[in-house]
Amino acid sequence: MNSVYSDKHNKRVRLIFNPASGIAKKSSLQLLDIIKELQAWHFLPEPFITEPDTNYDAIVSDTLAQGINTFVVCGGDGTVSNIARAILGKNAIMGIIPTGTQNNVALSLDIPFDIPSAIALLRTGRSIKTDMGKVTCGDKTIPFLEICSVGLFSALFQSGDEIQHGDISRIGDFLKTLASSNPSKISLLLDNKHEIAEEGHAVLVSNMPYIGRNYRAGDDNSYTDGLLDVLLCTDIPKLDLMIGYILKRFETATSDIPFIKRYKVRDLIVETNPPMPVMVDGLACKEGTIRIGIYRRALTILTGSKKTAISARMEDNIETQE
Repeated sequence: MNSVYSDKHNKRVRLIFNPASGIAKKSSLQLLDIIKELQAWHFLPEPFITEPDTNYDAIVSDTLAQGINTFVVCGGDGTVSNIARAILGKNAIMGIIPTGTQNNVALSLDIPFDIPSAIALLRTGRSIKTDMGKVTCGDKTIPFLEICSVGLFSALFQSGDEIQHGDISRIGDFLKTLASSNPSKISLLLDNKHEIAEEGHAVLVSNMPYIGRNYRAGDDNSYTDGLLDVLLCTDIPKLDLMIGYILKRFETATSDIPFIKRYKVRDLIVETNPPMPVMVDGLACKEGTIRIGIYRRALTILTGSKKTAISARMEDNIETQE
């Protein structure tokens, strides 16, 4: 932007910058451009560069102790989810500058993928209180913003994520896991009253409209409706699964896929036999019976308009195909 936004006072923000987000690592010039753009909007950014072993709870606590309660997250869904977990239950607000591979949270929350537009939204957008899910496995509870997956998608997560970040050497590992996978008996208890038992490959529990490779998992307002979207994947043809996991993208409708059964719940118990792996927003959880619930209106995030976010994603897809 060329002009300075003069209607707001200077505001200190903690800028969480993930240099490894996206398909390829970004140069330090991107961080400098983001800082300049934030300053033009009368923000005083205090950067923190993330590393694989970053203690997000410590960063959040230290930032709040300094009198800063706004966290601007520049990264992908993993970085956004890490900050969301850390600020849950605290007097803090999160803004997002999406620079990741999928950016499902930004897409779901109507945040444009263009960096200057996303930064402008930090001043011109609206703040909402979103739900967060929670997974209890054993004596540990893990909050999640986007998704909890049980089964094959969890097993494929690491190699699939690295492939999407450009490491094609992991394709062999991905195909080996896929080829050797077998369904388990999956038992679901929905809202403590409806029991379901199926042979299947995976259960996906989503708090956001978009998950995975921008699959459409829920309604536009699914992050504020107090419900979780449950997708039970039964007899998935493995070729369809491989193509879907690697290639399918924007606005893929799951409602018309015969091997995916859908439910909306407030509370869910999942049991698999034999036990299947569990991932919670990219974090591994203990295998076995898990209980999934929801924190209502637990997180304050700055959002935009649906039209802006959809247009940005479509333009991004067109550029990628070209």
